[in-house]
Amino acid sequence: MAKKKIILFDLDGTLIDSTDAIYDSFCFSCQKNGLDIPPLEEVKKTIGHTLDDMFAYFGADKEKLCFFRDSYREFYLKVFLEKTEMLPNATDSIKLASEFAKLGIVTTKTSKRSRELLEYLGVLKYFQIVIGIEDVQFPKPHKEPILNAKNKIDTNIPLSDIFMVGDTPLDARSAIDAGVHPIGVKCGYGVYEDLCKLCENVFEDSLEAVKFISTF
Repeated sequence: MAKKKIILFDLDGTLIDSTDAIYDSFCFSCQKNGLDIPPLEEVKKTIGHTLDDMFAYFGADKEKLCFFRDSYREFYLKVFLEKTEMLPNATDSIKLASEFAKLGIVTTKTSKRSRELLEYLGVLKYFQIVIGIEDVQFPKPHKEPILNAKNKIDTNIPLSDIFMVGDTPLDARSAIDAGVHPIGVKCGYGVYEDLCKLCENVFEDSLEAVKFISTF
């Protein structure tokens, strides 16, 4: 049976719990580059944004962002596999979604590390495409990552049959800008009230979201 829908997923907070890997890498970079280490809860509020935006938010000199980014990735590379796990029900949501839709990942991580991570977690085979920060000129909340994914998965599927599942307003705004359905999940880093302002449908996790999309 032909798959007539596309479901795009965010990664951090939507399918995977990468909090420890991100925070440890963030702390390492701050320490190495002379920036005060912010509390975990404050960093969690920025997850989903680009690394440059995260470090700039906490006071990094914009002229030195490349050093913060490079230090972060230096440490992240050492820990990201062992310190990341699938969120509850996420694997089941991917398997269910793959039965009726073509799947993609849209993330502000690099696509290279995202593919390695998804392969390690045993789910890369379910995705037609992984769009990361290096694949676009304008990352989320711009529409480019979603339209890029759509064009590489199937240009014939209309925008009305495409869904973006994510845990932050960045995901929702990107979906709205691209003209696809924004679907929110509460299992990640976004604020529920903020998601509700942008998404007509917000679910506990990706499995509930996929079950809803299957009936759409």
